[in-house]
Amino acid sequence: MRVVPGARPRKLAKVPFVELADGRLQGVVSSGSDIARVYVSSIEAGSHDVSCSTNNNRPCGGLRGTSCKHLQALVKEAVLQYGEERVARYLRVEPGEGELAGRLGGGSRAATPAAEVFSRFLRHLAYLEVPESPSYVPELSWFPATGAVR
Repeated sequence: MRVVPGARPRKLAKVPFVELADGRLQGVVSSGSDIARVYVSSIEAGSHDVSCSTNNNRPCGGLRGTSCKHLQALVKEAVLQYGEERVARYLRVEPGEGELAGRLGGGSRAATPAAEVFSRFLRHLAYLEVPESPSYVPELSWFPATGAVR
């Protein structure tokens, strides 16, 4: 499997999980006001319909007609992770001037499976707790090891 390195390094505190999957840019964004709260945010490719809610499905209060700060942070971190061209192509955004978040079309609110995205995030966190081992670990066979060939 070919692994594409991140376009630029990014800090994981604000947006610990971002992915291009299921026809959406989606991820987990930390709350700016409550350290125990996270938001699951997504932007649908093509239609640019948006969704943002807490991990227990409470709607984001900032999502009123325009994109909330969680969606803006998600786009910014996705550009760092994947590069602007790849994210724009995935979301089917027309090329143009200015930041990618500003070029997104006027999508409407959509219900997306926040639980699935949050579950994938938790599964990725679980890999951080796997004890270090020099032997083969089947759960991590997908993870690229530098210099190792299997």
